[in-house]
Amino acid sequence: MLKETLEQGRITTDEALERLLPPATQYPSSIHQAMRHSVFAGGKRLRPILCIESARMIAGCVPLGVEELGAALEMLHTYSLIHDDLPALDNDDLRRGRPTCHKAFGEAIAILAGDGLQTYAYEVLARLQCPAEARVRIIAEIAHATGTVDGMIGGQVMDLEAEHTKSDVKTLEYIHRSKTGALLTASVVTGGMYAGADDSEVESLRQFGMNIGLAFQIVDDVLDVTQTSEQLGKTAGKDMASEKVTYPALFGIEASIKKADELVAKASGALDRFGERAAELREIAAFLVEREK
Repeated sequence: MLKETLEQGRITTDEALERLLPPATQYPSSIHQAMRHSVFAGGKRLRPILCIESARMIAGCVPLGVEELGAALEMLHTYSLIHDDLPALDNDDLRRGRPTCHKAFGEAIAILAGDGLQTYAYEVLARLQCPAEARVRIIAEIAHATGTVDGMIGGQVMDLEAEHTKSDVKTLEYIHRSKTGALLTASVVTGGMYAGADDSEVESLRQFGMNIGLAFQIVDDVLDVTQTSEQLGKTAGKDMASEKVTYPALFGIEASIKKADELVAKASGALDRFGERAAELREIAAFLVEREK
């Protein structure tokens, strides 16, 4: 069931991205080729899938047009990866088994490709097929999740500043919840908003998202030291080489895995009110800590 959910979600998202993004031949073609190079590099599409499954759980079926919300979330995620890989940040040559955007197109085009994906995502969000009030709430939620206060950019800044330092667990958790967890949480929450979730349901979705978001990054930290570059599709051992603060560095691998399992259990508990309707989201949560890349 999980394999089918993940595969169908990936296909649905890829079809929406293909439809929504400017074609590679669209003038000026260099920027659109670069955007597509990174978007269609074979990602898992976890954020769109979480969005779609959250909406399905609330509505009882997949609401019309929710895949466009998922596609916008994937554009924002991909923009963050393009910028994260730049020499001024994490300086990585490999992403999803392919040359990173700046290696393939140069730094200037890579920066602009990230900018292009970010701005185009909001154009897509502004046209979502849901009530105007829900659309505004969704845009505000995503903008906050990708911003500087408890959001993706703020987490990236703290991650950079924590390199080569003796950071504590409070700093580590802030980095993980902001840099990675915030957009994962927003994916779950906005899927619910799109489907008409009430405030109480949104809060349950938020608790689920926050817990799986932190668990996801803890597992990422573990995989960075236990898997090869070929297995991951990106450069392994980067965290240790950059002296980044990570869960394995502070607590060890075994304790980190235990923490991730505890967070997934809490996430599952946050969905108790939804009963069997939450089965797919619970399975995805379990997959996040069992994955190998």
